[in-house]
Amino acid sequence: MMDLQDPNLFRTILDSLPTGVYLVGRDGKILFWNDGAERITGFRRHEVIGRSCRENILLHCNQQRCKLCGVACPLTGAMNEGKAGDARVYFRHKAGHQVPVHVRTVAVRNPQGLIVGIAESFDEQMAGETDNRRLNLAAHGCLDVITGVMNQALTRSYLREHLAFFAEYDLPFGILSIRIEALEQFRAAHGRDAADDSLHVVAETMKRTLGTAGFLGRWIDDQFLAIVPNCTGAELNQTGESMQFSINSSEIRWWGDLLSIKVSVGHAMVDVGDNVESLLRRAERGAGTPVLRSKSATVNAKS
Repeated sequence: MMDLQDPNLFRTILDSLPTGVYLVGRDGKILFWNDGAERITGFRRHEVIGRSCRENILLHCNQQRCKLCGVACPLTGAMNEGKAGDARVYFRHKAGHQVPVHVRTVAVRNPQGLIVGIAESFDEQMAGETDNRRLNLAAHGCLDVITGVMNQALTRSYLREHLAFFAEYDLPFGILSIRIEALEQFRAAHGRDAADDSLHVVAETMKRTLGTAGFLGRWIDDQFLAIVPNCTGAELNQTGESMQFSINSSEIRWWGDLLSIKVSVGHAMVDVGDNVESLLRRAERGAGTPVLRSKSATVNAKS
C-alpha cells in the first residue's frame, strides 16, 4: 500500500489533474508538465520539459498585447517578488488558436526560504458545445465541414429567428461580420490544406471568444457571421475587438513555418424594420466587405 506521505504520490496526483500545472526553475527551464497542461495547450510533455519558458511556447497574451515578457510576464512577477498572483490571459494552443485561461502563479521556496522556482496552474475559461450537440448538428448536415461551425443555412435560420424575436418582444441583438483578408492569395501561396487548417484555427479562436453567449457560422468562403443575443452596442463592439485581436494573434505551424491570417470585423445592432439583408449590409460595410453575396456562394465542404 502506498504511503500517503510518499512524494511520488503527490507527483502522481498533480500529474493527473485536469487543471494545467507546470513548474519552472530559476533558470527559466520547464521542469514539470501535467496531463491538464497537455490537454489545454496541445503540447505534450516531451515537447516542453527542458525548454525555456522564455521561448514563449505558450505566448501569454492579454486583451491589449501579446508576448507578455519581462515584468509583464506572470512568471517573472512571481519569481522577482515572491508574491502569488493570478490573471486572465490567452495561451496560444499548439494548433495555433488562442485559448482563454485563468492562470495562478506561486513562488516555490526551499527550506531556507529562497525562491527556487515558480509553479503555475491554469484553467480554460470557455464551456464549449457538448459533443452530443455537435454530433447531432453534424448528422443533420448543419455544420461546415472544414471549420466545424454552423453552415450558412443554419446561421440564416438563427438570424431570422432573432429578427422575429426582436420584432415581437423587442429583444436586442447584434451581429459581427468577420472577413478573412486575402484568403485566395493565402490559398494560392500555401495550398488548400494550409488554408483549411488556418480557417479551422480562426473558427476555434472565435468560438472561444464568443463562449456560449453567441452563435457562430461560416457565411461564405472568406466570411464568418456571429450572432450575439441580448447585448448593447458597446458590448458588441468589445466582443468584435476581442475576436479580431485573438485571431490576428493566432498562427499555425505548417511544414516548419508559422502562418497567420488577418481578419477585419464589422458589427451592427438590430434596428426596427431590419431584415437579414439590411442587417448584413451594415455589418459588412464596417468589415470592409462588399454587400451581401448570393446564397449559392456558401462553402460547406472541400471542392
